[in-house]
Amino acid sequence: MEQFKGHNMLTFIKELPNDDACKAYLAKYKWQDGFKCSKCTGKKGCMKKDYRYHCYNCHHVESSTANTLFHKVKFGLQKAFCIVFEMTTSSKSLSSTQLGLRYGISQTSTWFFMQKVRKAMESSKKYPLEDLVHVDEFTVGGKEEGKQGRSYDTKKKKAIIAVELTNKHQVKRVYIKSIEDYSCKSLTPIFEEHIDTSAKIFTDKWRGYEPLKKTYNITQIKSNNGKNFKKLHIIIHQVKSWLRTIPTHVSKSHIQKYFDEFAYRINRSQSKNTIWHNTIIKMMKHKPITQKQITWKLN
Repeated sequence: MEQFKGHNMLTFIKELPNDDACKAYLAKYKWQDGFKCSKCTGKKGCMKKDYRYHCYNCHHVESSTANTLFHKVKFGLQKAFCIVFEMTTSSKSLSSTQLGLRYGISQTSTWFFMQKVRKAMESSKKYPLEDLVHVDEFTVGGKEEGKQGRSYDTKKKKAIIAVELTNKHQVKRVYIKSIEDYSCKSLTPIFEEHIDTSAKIFTDKWRGYEPLKKTYNITQIKSNNGKNFKKLHIIIHQVKSWLRTIPTHVSKSHIQKYFDEFAYRINRSQSKNTIWHNTIIKMMKHKPITQKQITWKLN
């Protein structure tokens, strides 16, 4: 079975027509470098007809979904693959209600699985932004009436965004973090996690960035109503528009997952043919998480 490439749903269904085909796909890449028993670390065994591996040493039998984010999926693996396909290839945001109805799955089960997909979409933080980087903050939820500048209204979800640009000012990569306020303390994590100290960074004149100049090469210029940060503000507009297409309310405690999903797709816009496969591999390599763990982390 060859690696799937593309973003055509009909071709996708043709190549992975049922649960067994999806199990075979997982098994191929899970054990492509050889089998290693998760119980005894033994390396000798054989694959059974249902794509489970039998260890000769301890006789443990391991499925292709074991020890992955597909572990104990409550619906068929093909439906799980389809949800990943839609989340990675769709230009619009998707709700658990939509996908649940489409694939005959309960909204709750769909929502929990989508959170697992978003878990795989989190940044590894191994590849910080370099070269030219523009940074700014924004709010989600519309304009605040009668207020000027940065508002501390707790009803608004606040975020900071960092955009890496090419020499021709084209967007290369994006990272977004939810923040509590506009203090230097809240602004610092996106720099520490996603921006290299060698980067040439531009921000507006907000005083919260001043202390960061000790560590980062920051130049502060007037925003001029966003005209000096055109590409950055286009991305901010896209984020807000994308979030507005979600039929259900996105709470403050959940919004970081949606920021991660948006950035994940933007950062892989040049590799659309392989984004589904690469996401499957990330989910395969990630340790399983339970519904209780997801609930605890998000609430």
